[in-house]
Parts: sequence; C-alpha cells; structure tokens
Amino acid sequence: MAKHTLLYIVQQVLNDLDSDEVNSIDDTIESQQVANIVRDCYEEIISNRNWPHLKKLVQFDSLADLNKPTYLKLPENVKEVVFFKYDKRTVDKDYLQSRMVEYKYPDEFLKYVEGRKETDENSMLITDFSGSQFVIKTNQAPEFWTSFDDSYIVCDAYDSTVDDTLKSAKTQVMAVVEPTWVHLDGAVPDLPSEAFSLLIAESKSTAALKIKQATDQKAEQQSKRQNQWLSRKAWRAHGGVRYDNYGRTGKK
Repeated sequence: MAKHTLLYIVQQVLNDLDSDEVNSIDDTIESQQVANIVRDCYEEIISNRNWPHLKKLVQFDSLADLNKPTYLKLPENVKEVVFFKYDKRTVDKDYLQSRMVEYKYPDEFLKYVEGRKETDENSMLITDFSGSQFVIKTNQAPEFWTSFDDSYIVCDAYDSTVDDTLKSAKTQVMAVVEPTWVHLDGAVPDLPSEAFSLLIAESKSTAALKIKQATDQKAEQQSKRQNQWLSRKAWRAHGGVRYDNYGRTGKK
C-alpha cells in the first residue's frame, strides 16, 4: 500500500462519512475535526509499537556535573534505548574505541556497586537525585549502566584521566525515536506504507463515532485485522519484562 498525505486521509474519511468534499484540511469545521482525529489515531498507533523505521543512532545529552560525573540525560524524543556504546579510549590509546556498555536493572546495578568503598583508591561517592548514594570507579571507562528515573542514565565508572565527566560526543546510542507530527495538507505521517490502511481504518471508525455518533462496523473490522501490534515495552531506558534465568548465571 502506498503512503498518503494528511489531506488524502481526511478526504477518505469524509467520503466515508458522506460529508462535503474539501481541498484542504482547514476548509470546514468537520475537516478540521477529522484531521485532529487522524493525528490522535496516528499517535496511538505509534505508541502501541516500537516501529523499526523509528530506530536511529542518537547521543545522550551531557549533564556536565562534577558531582555526578557518570550521569547522562535521555533526549526527550527517545522512546526506548536499544543499546548504548561509549568511546573508551585512554590516554595511551587515543583513538576511537566504541564499546558496548551493558544494561543492568536498578537493583542489579546497586548490588554490583555495593561492595565498593568510597575510601578506596580511584573511588567516588555519588548522591543520586533521590538522595540515595553509591560508589563509582574513577579510573576506568563505564562497563554498566542503568536508570532510576527514566530521565537520566547512570554508569558505574568513568576515566578521570581522560575526561572530568562522561561526554555526549562519546556516546553512541541506538534508540527508538518519537516522530514529529506535521499538521499540514501535504504532510505524510511517518509510518511504513503497510500501516496506512490501519491509520485510515482507525480514523474512519473513530470519526464515525465522534462526529456522526454512529458505529462504522466495516471500518472497525478493518482496524482489528490491521491492528495486530506486538509492543509490550513501556519504559524508555529499558524493556519492562524481566525473565527468570532458571539457574543461568550472568556477568556480574
């Protein structure tokens, strides 16, 4: 199925409602209502699934706080982090060494660092935004990361001989990025071509109910057939399901 403009979708919905023809989404009160309905249906479809075309390479934002040198900020448009790499170059090897930083759930992260002492050499006591404290290493690149609040990510270490804090420019993040909606006649919603039938069906069904106070059975059937989404993830920093390892041991 081909991709379509917002105006085309609005025209299709209006035609289904036996409404007046329009040449712009702003031509009538009804066309404006339908355009808003299409936007709402689009946002719901986008939120229901981590669409592959929305995966992009981005960078975390620097916090640049000397009291929290291993903290970085999630960009506002990041829906979910797929993986995180950091340039682990050293003073002796000053060339790109982008390496994976492994995710740990918050409780696992805290358990990992709890044996450290702030009085040990190359160690530093960190106070989280919540007031909780833990110890990081200051003589090595980060190996693990987590997030306590889904807004900031925190790593277990940083190399103070290279930088005074972790740097945005050294991050390499694959993430699901939320698209921007453009409310114009010629704008094409950011969806794969095969998803436009779902968007149109959802818009027809919703418009029939909201504008005509009627149920469009055909549109609802089309919507149900199309809407077989897979998403079970709700958190930006990591997926929301943790499986038992049934005795398998992992890297600490």
